[in-house]
Amino acid sequence: MVVRTYAPRGQTPVLHAPLSWEHLSVMGALTTHGHLYTLIQDRSVNGQDVVRFLRYLLRCLPGKLLVVWDGLPAHRGQAVKDFLTQGGAGRIELKRLPAYAPELNPTEGIWSYLKRVELKNRCCPDLSTLRSELRQAIKRLRQKPDVLAGCVKQPGIYV
Repeated sequence: MVVRTYAPRGQTPVLHAPLSWEHLSVMGALTTHGHLYTLIQDRSVNGQDVVRFLRYLLRCLPGKLLVVWDGLPAHRGQAVKDFLTQGGAGRIELKRLPAYAPELNPTEGIWSYLKRVELKNRCCPDLSTLRSELRQAIKRLRQKPDVLAGCVKQPGIYV
């Protein structure tokens, strides 16, 4: 994400980054109380990863969980269905967001804030540096309850 920067007039700064298929995937959960939970990995998300994240949330959060998520195919995968039928559905209720409605997803506000504010103008030479920068950005964001609360309240349907 490249944003406005200060540079001498007429000398546009240029960020050089190697192009590759390598990437980080981040799963996130945001509670109505403004707590942010994340899982970062070096590959695309699959059904087993979703189950691992749901188990993590069950360990971290007491009581019943309402999980509102988008239409990622991994959310509907066989691994998730198996997890829910084998007892995961006892504490978890799933609701799917409408298609093409990112404005209703509170975590989209988190990703936008991380990209546009915390990580703006960062050009990491490799994935390990990006992972480190991302973790630090998430750590800083967790110290900003007003931003987290704004992401929950902004869609207007959760609180």
